[in-house]
Amino acid sequence: MKNQVYVGSELELFSQAYHWKAYYSKIIQRYLGSNVLEVGAGIGGTTRCLCRGKSSQWICLEPDSMLADKIQASIIRGELPKCCEVRLGTLADLSLHETFDTIIYIDVLEHIKDDVAEVKLIDKHLRYGANLIVLAPAYQWLFTPFDRAIGHHRRYNKNSLSAVIPKNFKCIRMSYLDSVGLIASLGNRFVLKSKMPSKKQIRVWDKVMVPLSKMIDPLIGYSIGKSIIGIWKKY
Repeated sequence: MKNQVYVGSELELFSQAYHWKAYYSKIIQRYLGSNVLEVGAGIGGTTRCLCRGKSSQWICLEPDSMLADKIQASIIRGELPKCCEVRLGTLADLSLHETFDTIIYIDVLEHIKDDVAEVKLIDKHLRYGANLIVLAPAYQWLFTPFDRAIGHHRRYNKNSLSAVIPKNFKCIRMSYLDSVGLIASLGNRFVLKSKMPSKKQIRVWDKVMVPLSKMIDPLIGYSIGKSIIGIWKKY
C-alpha cells in the first residue's frame, strides 16, 4: 500500500455545502445497508451527512494518510457514529474476503484514472443483492480548470457512466441533479474559467441554487444537472 496525496483543496470549502449534502443524502439513504464501504472518504464530510449510526459497520476508505487521520480524529471525538472505522488505502488494499451490502463513491470515481478497473474490483467486494452508489460531476463539455485543479480525469453522462458498470449490475436509478447549479457551471466554463470557487460563490450556490434545484429537478424529470447519480443492484 502506497500513501496517495490528494491534490485537491476543495474538501474544506465544500464541507459547508449543507443544502447540497442534504439533497443527495435524501435520495441515497434508502439504499444504504448495514455494512457500508465509503471509498475516498476524504475528511469525513460525506460520512457525517450519510452515516446516521444505524449501520453495523461503516468503513471510511481513504488513501491519503493526512485525510485519514482527520477522520480518525473525528471518530475519537465522537463527531462520527461508533460504527465508523477508517482504513488507509484503496479498494485494491482490501482483502477479497471483505464484502459489503453497499459501496458508495461520492465525488470520487472521476478522480480515479482507470475507472473501469476500479469498478471490476467493486464487483469482487459487493455481495449479491448489494447496492453500488455513485455521485459524480456531469457532462464532459463542462470540464473546467477547476476540474483539472482538483484532480478530475473526466465528467460523466448517463452513457459514459453506464459503460463502466458490469453487466450483472441492474440500474435502479440514473438521473441528473442540480439543474440550477448547471447554470453556474456554465458561467465558470465559458466566462470565469476559475480554478477554485470562492467561499461566497459556494454559499450562494448552496443556499440559493440548490434549494431551487430541489424544486425544479423533479419537474423536469431530473433530465439535466451539474451532477449525475447512479444506483445499481448486483445480481
